[in-house]
Amino acid sequence: MVPRVLEILGRTHNPDNVRTGVEAARHAGISSINLDVMYGAATETVDEWRTTVEHIIALGVTHISAYGLTVEAGTPLALDPSRYPDDDDQADKYMLTDQMLMSAGFENYEISNWSQPGHQCRHNKVYWSQGNYQGFGCAAHSHADGRRWWNVRTPERYISCVRNGESVEAADEVLDDETRAREALELALRTADGVPVGVLDEEELAGLIQRRGNQLVLTPQGRLLANEVILRLRPR
Repeated sequence: MVPRVLEILGRTHNPDNVRTGVEAARHAGISSINLDVMYGAATETVDEWRTTVEHIIALGVTHISAYGLTVEAGTPLALDPSRYPDDDDQADKYMLTDQMLMSAGFENYEISNWSQPGHQCRHNKVYWSQGNYQGFGCAAHSHADGRRWWNVRTPERYISCVRNGESVEAADEVLDDETRAREALELALRTADGVPVGVLDEEELAGLIQRRGNQLVLTPQGRLLANEVILRLRPR
């Protein structure tokens, strides 16, 4: 929501476009509205990020997904190390995001996702609980009872397959029981539901996890180091 930062990221929209889009969705009768935001652009200050969060809260949306900028191979960003995100900067902005959204009535229900009560993303919850889902379109992913598959990547190939009555599936994988059990814990740990007591060493991970009933959940600091905590899972 800061024009200078949007320009750095190569975005073609501006804050007014965002406001217009939100209002259009609301006018159409959509009651659950999400905004995806990204933090960690090179030279973006903490104050600029605070401004972005203030503006999206003021828009009155019911769900916010906030992601740290990542470097993907083959992108212009990958070719310019001077623009790479800084881990400490991203951590500061994540913690600020969490504090501001919680103060505004949002609940963190997954590492990168916050919602107002009753507005959690149903698709996200299906994914994190290993439920079944069907993907449509090029490069879309699907899952059914331990089998994952994904569609051909390019629009041209996808259209050709559809026109010729061919399958759009590019490849698949079938997960064994052990892999599914491990992934179930990894996905659950990312959420506010957490994992059962006993699959993590509470003493070793003090400050990163906490008890909530019979479950262990990540603390805000633990969310920053979720990948490290996941490596310490001990499936039963």
